[in-house]
Amino acid sequence: MSQLLDIAVNAARRAMELGATGAECTLSEGEEFSASVRMRDVENLKQAGSRAAGIRVLVGNLTGSSRTSDLTPQGIEKMIRGALDLARITTPDPHAGLPDPSELGRIDEAVLHLYDDSVLHMETEWKIAQAMKAEEAALSADPRIGNSEGASFDSYIGSRAFANSLGFAGEYRSTSCGLSVVPVAKQNGSMERDYWHTAAREASRLESPEEVGRRAAERALRRLNPRKVPTQKVPVIFEPRTARMLLGDLFDAVNGGAIYRHASFLAGKLGEKIASDALTVIDDATLPGLFGSSPFDDEGVRSRRTVVIERGVLKSYLLNTYTARKLGLKTTGNASRGLAGNAGVGPGNFYVEAGARSEADLIAGMRQGLYVTELIGASANTVTGDYSSGAAGLWIENGQLAYPVSEITIAGNLKQMLMNLEQVGANLEFRSSMASPSLVIAEMTISGQ
Repeated sequence: MSQLLDIAVNAARRAMELGATGAECTLSEGEEFSASVRMRDVENLKQAGSRAAGIRVLVGNLTGSSRTSDLTPQGIEKMIRGALDLARITTPDPHAGLPDPSELGRIDEAVLHLYDDSVLHMETEWKIAQAMKAEEAALSADPRIGNSEGASFDSYIGSRAFANSLGFAGEYRSTSCGLSVVPVAKQNGSMERDYWHTAAREASRLESPEEVGRRAAERALRRLNPRKVPTQKVPVIFEPRTARMLLGDLFDAVNGGAIYRHASFLAGKLGEKIASDALTVIDDATLPGLFGSSPFDDEGVRSRRTVVIERGVLKSYLLNTYTARKLGLKTTGNASRGLAGNAGVGPGNFYVEAGARSEADLIAGMRQGLYVTELIGASANTVTGDYSSGAAGLWIENGQLAYPVSEITIAGNLKQMLMNLEQVGANLEFRSSMASPSLVIAEMTISGQ
């Protein structure tokens, strides 16, 4: 047992000795690094470490929580007593409590590949060199790229430990690293920026800096000299990057917290058809090496795979223990919290299952429409489903990307957009805990000139 887990176990035990009827303690420590360069010069280096603990206690149906960065015995004792003092002055909640003991468990950390020792041994000079190479590749790609908003290499190494008064105790280590670059292209008075990035838990899975720079340059260049288009209704393709943002709105709608508060248009829709047959959405925290994977959730519930939407039918909400009890359901292992406080609901790896057709085929099959590469100030009302966002992208004419467009707004309603989802691309890539291939919506309103 590590020092972190030992502190967590003892803190939960001590809370019970002091009068709690239930307790759960979380500890985390980590070190993050960031190297930023701009126009071939090092602009910023940052290295920071943190180590802290949090506890949540129950006294009957009363709850209280506290956190501290003082991990001495005295600091932990003060944290526990502070949480108990707060619990005794809160309002009772009949749904408060720890998970059912039968739900507790863990997946073997080694199977999940969350930690890569090579991230620990990366030299600062090497990290800076990766950012330099990515920016250089972008700047050298085309004479029209004469400026840059910079490139950065980031890395993280951390540990998390959790224990509760039901006897659960678990911990795991994780790493991550990423590289990004933002070139600026200019031509005939038009100035456009775009970016590309790569991220992974294991260093060997990163794209090369040359590839990151090249793709960022291509994206910036294709945005030059944008046109405005008239207001109209047309089919829309969301590329993976913008489709992921749309998926985030869907996550908010299936979040158990929104469901029990009746703040989602999907409340009361379990078992019903809410999207086209093309849509299957899965939440899976057991996929090896991905950002949303973990051996257990933040309540000690074993991680799992949950089918949320299957061929358009809503199969499950995403729940922690509290939201599950409010709805008369069982947790889906999606508890998420910082160090203290009640758990919220968070994603594992929340993704749209890939289709069979390439993105190129999706574009080729469209006579006219919009290929969305950027969403600006996107707004989705999860109660009504109303959706609108500023956007930029590329106009499709006769199955080809014809010219860039900007200063437009796209609008619709999530309920109708889900039903009008015509096709899902094959280009599923995981660059965060949410991922989607390209999505084709049959019709949305484009507000332009």
